Amino acid sequence: MAASGLSRRRALTGAAGVGLALPVLAACGNDGSTSAGDPAGSSTPSPPGSPSPTPTPSGSASSAGAFATAADIPVGGGAVFLDEGVVVTQPTAGTFQGFSIQCTHAGCPVNEVTETINCPCHASTFSITDGSPQGGPASEPLGTVELNVEGDQISLA
Repeated sequence: MAASGLSRRRALTGAAGVGLALPVLAACGNDGSTSAGDPAGSSTPSPPGSPSPTPTPSGSASSAGAFATAADIPVGGGAVFLDEGVVVTQPTAGTFQGFSIQCTHAGCPVNEVTETINCPCHASTFSITDGSPQGGPASEPLGTVELNVEGDQISLA
């Protein structure tokens, strides 16, 4: 073995250290998905059948404080807004209800609205009309969230 230069052991140790540091540094980076500069709102409803909601800039709600429009909420269904922590439903035309996204069984966020509000963790389902449990292990209703509906703009009260 030569007295000068880099030993194989030292080279491998250094490479392992760099390999371990890269994921940590990458986690600290900015992926460009912040919504600080998004004046139009920061989330859109998750589409029916979506396995997990992914908030994206909407642009559909233009009034200050509004995060959705009436057109974003289907009659007989609803939409999940993660950033606002609310599920908005429209059980009948023109009637909007707001509920917490936190499932009352284990605290998981609900992720979709079909004819019920659905939690992916343990298959609890809730009524779109009053948030009451309809199936699964949840035995308590979803918490209500007050909404302001002005024209077609929906915001938190």
